[in-house]
Amino acid sequence: MRQHVNPLSSNFNQINRIPSLNEMFGDSKLNLHLDIGCAAGEFLFDLALVNTSWNYLGIEIREKLVKNAKLKAFEREIKNLYFVFGNANNILNDAHSKFIIENLKSISFNFPDPWFKKKHHKRRVIQPKFINSLSNSLQKGTLIFIKTDVRDLFDYMDFTISSNFCFKTIDKKDFNFSECFNPNKVKTNREKYVMLNQLDIFERIYIKI
Repeated sequence: MRQHVNPLSSNFNQINRIPSLNEMFGDSKLNLHLDIGCAAGEFLFDLALVNTSWNYLGIEIREKLVKNAKLKAFEREIKNLYFVFGNANNILNDAHSKFIIENLKSISFNFPDPWFKKKHHKRRVIQPKFINSLSNSLQKGTLIFIKTDVRDLFDYMDFTISSNFCFKTIDKKDFNFSECFNPNKVKTNREKYVMLNQLDIFERIYIKI
């Protein structure tokens, strides 16, 4: 579903009630991973089904995709997966949603919209203000994963996160994926497409210190 949505639209200022973790998941005590910009949720469905020891939460700005994903998860009775509609910046900065950030073990930004035009860079999901907010609320040791096939976007995201002294880069070679949200190294649809076409993928992992 290709649909350009302006995340700065006033339509996203009104935030619907976010359910508690007990309402979202069968076991709220499991490690929690957040995928921002999860689209139709195929990546999270794959993760939730093969790794039932984690809870997965997706935030997506296209409402139709969220409605379809929530219905699909309900019909399949997947208890460790939930989807939320809205602008991630607005949702996570809302006082009533702080419990999400405070319980996270990791966050992923997989192939986010690059918003190529310079005047549209302010629409990119990763912004200095957002990263500063995360740095103030995330638990020590929480991980951030970024991945894209657009070099300019990668440089922008990397600079924005690295400029915050609360985050340190982790060398991927030394990272133990068996203990993270994606132990089976499940790939997104976009990642599969990029690899099939032998294009470059730029990725990095950061830890809250």
